[in-house]
Parts: sequence; structure tokens; C-alpha cells
Amino acid sequence: MPAHEEDRCAAGGEAGHRSRGPGGPGPGGCRGAPADDRGRRGDHPGGRPHEHNSATCGEAGRRRHRTLRGDRVRPSGRAGDFAEGRRGVAHSPLRRVPVTARPALVRAVGPIGLTAIAINGVIGAGIFVMPATVAGILGPASTLAYVLAGAVAILVALSFAEAGSYFDRAGGPYLYAREAFGPFIGFQAGWMFLFGRLAGAAAIANAFAAYLGYFLPAMQTAAGRATAIAVAITAIGALNYAGVRYGSMVVNLLTAAKLIPLLIFIGAGAVLVDLPAAVPAAPPDFQRLREASLVLLFALGGFEFASVPSEEVISPRRYLPTAIVIAIALSVAVYLLVHIVCVGALPGLGSNATPLASAAQRFLGPAGAALMAAGAVFSTTGTNSTILLIGPRILYALAGGGHLPPALAKVHPRFRTPHVAVAVFTSATLPLALSGTFVTLAALNAIARLLYSITTCAAIPILRRRTPPEERTFTLPFGPLIPALGVAASVFLLTGVNRTQAMVGLAGLAGGAVVYWAKPRSWAKTPE
Repeated sequence: MPAHEEDRCAAGGEAGHRSRGPGGPGPGGCRGAPADDRGRRGDHPGGRPHEHNSATCGEAGRRRHRTLRGDRVRPSGRAGDFAEGRRGVAHSPLRRVPVTARPALVRAVGPIGLTAIAINGVIGAGIFVMPATVAGILGPASTLAYVLAGAVAILVALSFAEAGSYFDRAGGPYLYAREAFGPFIGFQAGWMFLFGRLAGAAAIANAFAAYLGYFLPAMQTAAGRATAIAVAITAIGALNYAGVRYGSMVVNLLTAAKLIPLLIFIGAGAVLVDLPAAVPAAPPDFQRLREASLVLLFALGGFEFASVPSEEVISPRRYLPTAIVIAIALSVAVYLLVHIVCVGALPGLGSNATPLASAAQRFLGPAGAALMAAGAVFSTTGTNSTILLIGPRILYALAGGGHLPPALAKVHPRFRTPHVAVAVFTSATLPLALSGTFVTLAALNAIARLLYSITTCAAIPILRRRTPPEERTFTLPFGPLIPALGVAASVFLLTGVNRTQAMVGLAGLAGGAVVYWAKPRSWAKTPE
């Protein structure tokens, strides 16, 4: 070893133990390693397992190396005597010197769990009432609305898939808009997403209680309804507090539980009902087609939920695009096929309050109606499990960006969840669901989904330009065409919202602006 390097290592400097690169000795006699050996337990940062030279590294260097590796370090003094057994009375276990750091979220959601989150976001309570709603607007041509709305949803979903491939942090629409257009636009996207999810969770909790009343008549009373809602929301919130693994596991199970009844309904209906009745005999009225497609587009949203918890997903840049594409393709197909079966089974579909249960009873008997009611219970529970999983992550991301109180960005040292954000989001959902005031916020959901869809689609060309081609994991074909079509379709539908939705949306944006500009400086201490 050159004399100047030996002196540097013998001095015990920490810098003497930083690996210099592939294969060669570091500046303190510590041999480096190829980059692909990094990250293994006991390895030197940036190199192969450290080849320590006690003759040259010095005592301080030895201590530094053992601490970096996480080796067991013998305690000194009295505890060290016990550890060596010199007092002959007790033996103290060797202690590991921890590397102090802030608790971080754990990556525990795999590709299956990520796909389940996206599916649960799309297939919820809406699929059990949407056939009658769309048929009431468009009549015999209602099937065409599913085709149009499905095409628009796929365009937007593809843009979310590419946007998500650029990041491995939590935030979803907030993160994409912030990185492309700055913190104010990003905050507004996240703010609207947050309130849309609160409204959705409250509304779906009430739908859950209503469907549960099919099996438990006591749940149809005011007290029973309140009990069912409180128990469901509290239980889901507790699971999400205790760990993302538990929350993801519940979402996976409920995804299967909701899809099985729907697939049975589709399979039996394809054999037992008059499917040609679903084919329109004449072109539909354009304005009514637009209105029905607007309603359906909101029902087909929710795939973007998978983009929010990226900080807890294994390889999100790799798996998120696939999860979103699979989820939107499967969901559009299920919505369309369920509607076709309902049209064939129920001549008066537009005036039926429970289309799936009524259709199933026609070709499967009472057992079919019970199956659909059970499917609705599982479906609403699954969707709310997903919302209560991803909603706190938006709070966490906004607080991490310095836009909300820093406490919301805290991570539990044991459970590795944003526990404060989970508690706050769950606590806000419960009274909203019990009070019924979510009806006003539901109007905000319509505007919110269109607005953050526009910002995400518009962000794609900017994010694509900033990312070198070799670092991209998913790029849409045809250049900016697909994101541009997503923006155009969203703007077109945005012009069709009613006065109430427009006023509530503007109020939501105004409230977000007040929070953004009036926030105390102490909130900005949280790092981006």
C-alpha cells in the first residue's frame, strides 16, 4: 500500500473506509467491489465485503467498519466484562450497534396486491346500480355508452400508467402534477383527490350498510346502520394502522370475493338470457350518449388508486403500469358484460332499483339474488378497504411536501405505516358517513377526477422529456397522442357537469388555494 494511503488509514479517519470503486483498494486499504455487490448485509457501502487490514486500518477504522456492517460490537466496561465472562457471574448478550435513521415506509405490496388495489378502485358499489342508471338515460342504446366511456377511461389509465413508471414515491396525481407544473398545481390535484376519496368512502360505507341489511334486517334501522358503518370503518382503519401488509391482504381477499359472484352472474347470464336484446337497433341521441358516458366515466375511475402508495410497493416503476392496464381492461370488460346480461334479462331495466339482484333472480332464482347481495357486500367493503388504504398516503405525501402539518408525515417505528395520517383519515371518514353530508362532497368527486386526470395526462410529455430513454420502464406509443386525447376527452366531459358540481368544484379549489397560501412556515420544515 502506498505510504500516503497507509498513513491515512492508520489515522483512523472515516473517509479511509469509503470504498473507491470496483475491485481496487480504497484509500484506507479497504478493497472495493463491483456495484452489483452493493446492499448486502455486512458489505462496505459501495463495495464488496470489506477486507479489513488490522495492521493498517487503525482502531477507529475497525470500529467504523464494524458499525457500517451492522456487526455485533462488544460492549465496553462492566458490560464488556460480563460479555467476556471474566466475572464468572453472568454473560451479557452482544449488542448490535444500530444505524440511527427516521422510520421509513416498508415496501410490502407486490404486483398482485397492486393490481387488486386498482381493480377495487374501479369495481365498487357502482356496478350494482349502473346498468339501470345508464339504461334510464339512453334506453336500448345504453351498451354504446359503455364502449365510449371505456375507451376514454383506457386513454386516461394509460397516461397514469406511464406517469407512475417515473416514480417510486407516494403521491400519485399530486406527485405527477407537482413535478410537472410546480407545487401549487400539484397541491390542488392532491387536495381534490383527498376530498374525492373522503366523499367516496362515506358514500360507499352507506351502500355497504344497505346491502348488509339484506341478510341482517336489524341493519336497516338507523341504529343498525350506524353500528355497521362504525364497525366496518374502524376495523379497516385498524388493519391499515397495523401494517400495509394486512391492508393489502384484505384488499386481495375482497377482490376475489367480489369478482367471483360477478363472473358467475356473467357466465350464467350468457347461457340463460337473450343477449341479442343488448344490441341497439338505432343510433342513440348524441347528448344522451354524452350524459350516460359521463356518468359511466366516474364509475370506471379508481384505477389511479394504485399510483398513490408507490412508496410501499415492490418495484413500482416496473409493476404499476402493468397493474393499471390489467385493472382497467378487466374492469371495463366486467362492466360491459354485466350490463349486457342485465339488458337481456330485464325488459324494464331503466326503472329497476336493484338490477343485478333482479336479473339474477330471474335466471338463478332466490339463490341468485342472495349471491348478488353478498357480492355487493364484498364489493363495497373491498372498495372502502382500498380507499382507507390509499387516502392516508395522500395526506402523508402532502405533509411530506410541506403543505400539511408535519405530523401527518410521521411513520410508525414498529408498523412502518403513516399512522397519524391513517388515524386522521379514518376519523374524518366515520362522522362524514354517519351524518350523510357526503352528498355535497360527492359532487366534488366528479370535478376532482376530471381535474387530476387532466393534470396527469398533460404532465406526460414533460415527465417524458426529463427522463432519459434508458431510464424509462414504460412509454406509450404514438408520442404525445394518447395523453393529448386523454386531456381532450376529460375537458369535453368537464364542460358537461351541472351547475351544482361546478360550484362545489370551484369551492374545493378555492379552499385548497387558501390552505396552500395561508399555511404556516413550520409546515415547510418537512422535507419534500
